[in-house]
Amino acid sequence: MNAPSKSFWSETRFGPETQHWLPRTPDAALDHIPGEDGLPVVGNTLEQLRDYRAFTRRMVAKYGRVYRNNSFGGRNVALHGPEANELIMFDREKIFSSEQGWGPVLNLLFPRGLMLMDFDKHRADRKILSVAFKPEPMRHYAEALNTGIRERVARWSGKRIRFYPAIKELTLDLAATSFLGIPWGPEADRVNKAFVDMVQASIGIVRVPLPFTAMGRGAKGRAYLVDYFGRMVPERREGTGEDIFSQICRAKDDDGNHMSVEAIVDHMNFLMMAAHDTITSSITTMVWMLAKHPEWQDRLRDEMLDVAPAGEGVGHNGLGELELTEWAFKESLRLIPPVPSFPRRALKDFEFGGYRIPAGTPVGVSPAFTHMMEEHWPEPEKFDPMRFAPEQARERHKYAWVPFGGGAHMCLGLHFAYMQAKIFFHHLLTTHRIEVDEGYAPEWQLLPIPRPKDGLPVRFVPL
Repeated sequence: MNAPSKSFWSETRFGPETQHWLPRTPDAALDHIPGEDGLPVVGNTLEQLRDYRAFTRRMVAKYGRVYRNNSFGGRNVALHGPEANELIMFDREKIFSSEQGWGPVLNLLFPRGLMLMDFDKHRADRKILSVAFKPEPMRHYAEALNTGIRERVARWSGKRIRFYPAIKELTLDLAATSFLGIPWGPEADRVNKAFVDMVQASIGIVRVPLPFTAMGRGAKGRAYLVDYFGRMVPERREGTGEDIFSQICRAKDDDGNHMSVEAIVDHMNFLMMAAHDTITSSITTMVWMLAKHPEWQDRLRDEMLDVAPAGEGVGHNGLGELELTEWAFKESLRLIPPVPSFPRRALKDFEFGGYRIPAGTPVGVSPAFTHMMEEHWPEPEKFDPMRFAPEQARERHKYAWVPFGGGAHMCLGLHFAYMQAKIFFHHLLTTHRIEVDEGYAPEWQLLPIPRPKDGLPVRFVPL
């Protein structure tokens, strides 16, 4: 399939509702905020990509929790701590645009996805999409997840594998069944390849779809999926399928109208991307944490066996009983959040930390930094799922733990993520022990979504 034309990209780069985009803040308007501009042309970008967590620690130690830096295309302001998270994510005054924050990175390939909408339009589309995540559909997804995960864990049994690429392949296959209602096979492989190409293109250095570039491959992937989803909408709208795609095709707004075909296509593209990459990262993190802490494998296994027998999996109704498992998952997301930073753009002047920050400024908050603040997380480097026991959690700032964001843009699929993680670890831990080589520790690449650089070699030893 041919890539979209040049006119397509220029006309739809930021979606159809972008006349409200503000001019970028002049660099001089941020001179009063402490910080640094880094190297010529690239600014601080390379340092952040090399070690984002070390960069934020260095900058906060030198300049405080509000600082200016020059990265990913220009000057921006970083705000740190739970109070900053609450200001930007809860956004009582409707100051911050998620569309204009994420748009420069994602809108070339995932335009008009839910995270790239603001305020009333976001609220209306989110309400329609939420029908796919209600209890009855979730029960159906749980059945599909149990079937797919059981088969794949059996395939991995007794082997040494690179876990990150293995779980990435599995989450893509699971998305094909739960999200799209298509079986594993050549059709799912083509869909999965298109998504992989689009995600890789979203962080590519070349930002136009030239041949033989990541963006060129991403453009072809998007064109394929726009055509693929678009042709299927009428059929799914008339059908009775229980997958997420079919649910969204049949959903109606308050006036009884279906979403347009174009809107459904854009939302499905975005939901598939957001779901598979973040859950891949999150499950990989928890596998590593449990490999380092085998005593927690034992504790979770005991809890799981009280809910369902080994290898049987856990149904939707039993998920709430896996309390320790949920705390361990939350602690894994604290240590390595799947989205280390959240960008926004100020639509109005605002004040924070003693500084006035002008409208048009790209701003961001950092879960990766907040999650390691010792005043909120004593011994922050320690893996301790008991931090999320109710008696400890209730004393903590509500925005000290934000791996799924917060406020109106709280991740729509967070309960799906919990469900997939619990089902996965029930199948894995009730039948296997996770082992890594003695002394092994992976090096993590945090941006754009965390992954172990070597793929995380592990062994699943049958019990």
